[in-house]
Amino acid sequence: MEFGAVLQTNPPASRTVQLAKLAEVHGFSHVWTFDSHILWQEPYVIYSRILAETQRIKVGPFVTNPATRDWTVTASVFATLNEMYGNRTVCGIGRGDSAVRVTNGKPTTIAELRESIRVIRELGNSRAVDYHGSTIRFPWSRGSELEVWVAAYGPMALKLAGEVGDGFILQLADLDIAEWMIRSVREAAEAAGRDPGSVKFCVAAPMYIGDDVAHMRDQCRWFGGMVGNHVADIVAKYGSHGTVPDALTDYIAGREGYDYNEHGRAGNTHAEFVPDEIVDRFCLIGTADEHIEKLRRLADLGVDQFAGYLQHDNKEETLRVYGETVIPALSEHVTAKA
Repeated sequence: MEFGAVLQTNPPASRTVQLAKLAEVHGFSHVWTFDSHILWQEPYVIYSRILAETQRIKVGPFVTNPATRDWTVTASVFATLNEMYGNRTVCGIGRGDSAVRVTNGKPTTIAELRESIRVIRELGNSRAVDYHGSTIRFPWSRGSELEVWVAAYGPMALKLAGEVGDGFILQLADLDIAEWMIRSVREAAEAAGRDPGSVKFCVAAPMYIGDDVAHMRDQCRWFGGMVGNHVADIVAKYGSHGTVPDALTDYIAGREGYDYNEHGRAGNTHAEFVPDEIVDRFCLIGTADEHIEKLRRLADLGVDQFAGYLQHDNKEETLRVYGETVIPALSEHVTAKA
């Protein structure tokens, strides 16, 4: 299993760079960031600094969307970073949440998301693509490699992830929901004539190493509120029961609106409806052994990467314990002498 760290690009940018460097020191393979240009600093500028000050880490948005940037601009950024730093980027993309809702926009359609993935991936891999009636490519790009991972919750988005995604991003770590969604993506990939094993699976959730359960829950409760935005969209379209697992839809019954000024922040006031049980199911909190146990169960479901959100007050210690204990426990062990 690979490991990613998910950061917010809060100022100063040097703090984000510092945490990214620390993640690499502790064995993380990826550093992801939110991509919401009003709420936080522009991530692509910061990626350049991260890549310049690290050796192996890959960077990418968690997640971008087709609405806030022209697709060719997005592809150009990735191709440029790859030329500068040697193919160390990955594109996480979804229909859009805070980046579009803060400006009173709406998430894009599945059709728009599908088309944006095609354009970004082709250009980001130094290939030509049909776009607005013309065939275009970057004449300066040679050998760029870019995977596009699709973030999804609802049935149509899961189907899209299986049909066209290089990877699937699930932003919660509930074992039952993960099993259902991974199966849905694999079935969609197989129906599209793809090898289901070719789609990488990334589960993302807050990770907090500690022993004060009440405090850890309060620091991570924001995540259930964020997920609730997407669940509310699913319920509005499909209803509360039958289409997706009740474990995903039942908990938002007490949800009353959402304040994006507090989006993704520990201690926010709009996540009070999220019960302790959901925090425990959706997140990874507790001792290193408890993290290892849950991660092993996720690996058994086919999860290739766990990406841990670090929006809490124990960032450095959590990274340290992951590097010294958790990541080695989930790594392949090779003996020096047989």
